[in-house]
Amino acid sequence: MIVAEQKPVEEIIRYLDKFNKIAVAACGTCVTVCMAGGEKEALTLASALRIKRLEQERPLEVKVVTPKRQCDIEFLDDIAHEIGDCEAILSLGCGAGVQFMAEKFKEKPVLPGLNTKFMGVTRDVGIWTEMCQGCGDCILEKTGGVCPVTRCSKSNFNGPCGGSSNGKCEINPGIDCGWQLIYDRLKALGMLENLYEIMPPKDWRSSRDGGPRKVEKKEVVL
Repeated sequence: MIVAEQKPVEEIIRYLDKFNKIAVAACGTCVTVCMAGGEKEALTLASALRIKRLEQERPLEVKVVTPKRQCDIEFLDDIAHEIGDCEAILSLGCGAGVQFMAEKFKEKPVLPGLNTKFMGVTRDVGIWTEMCQGCGDCILEKTGGVCPVTRCSKSNFNGPCGGSSNGKCEINPGIDCGWQLIYDRLKALGMLENLYEIMPPKDWRSSRDGGPRKVEKKEVVL
């Protein structure tokens, strides 16, 4: 899932300065799970924004809407009538949701309420960790299901850098060495022979360096 965290209220209130009636758009999927942009967080933020503006003696009218997802057009259609009279939209979706909302509602400013952090997993209650950078060329079949791009601090492709100690990363001793995790996993699976395969330099054009990416499934395109 995409993991995000809410921006400070002080930052948000600054770029809402010229608006008097806004919609706070929650999102019902990823950011709900990571407790950053779900309906509960949207209602709490809406209250905080109202209070801040009352302190300035400039009341702010805030409406909360919660589409199931901000990254699907059908769910944005569902909320169009609710935000019609608002001057701006404060999106509590990820960066993709903010941009998609801005495409859909061209006549209104769509502003970010979250900082999008990474794609990750729920490690424990209130703890999320990064697991994937969306590099566009997955090699997890070679590394025992442990990603060297994300889990190795240097994104090394052919073994550890040599600086790790006791299974911990030299850059951040608080995290496990990615290649120690790969080795341990392959050993447990009886697949250590995978380490003898030299992986060529990665073609990063399939990643962020190649510009915005698109996946198209031709058999379902109308």
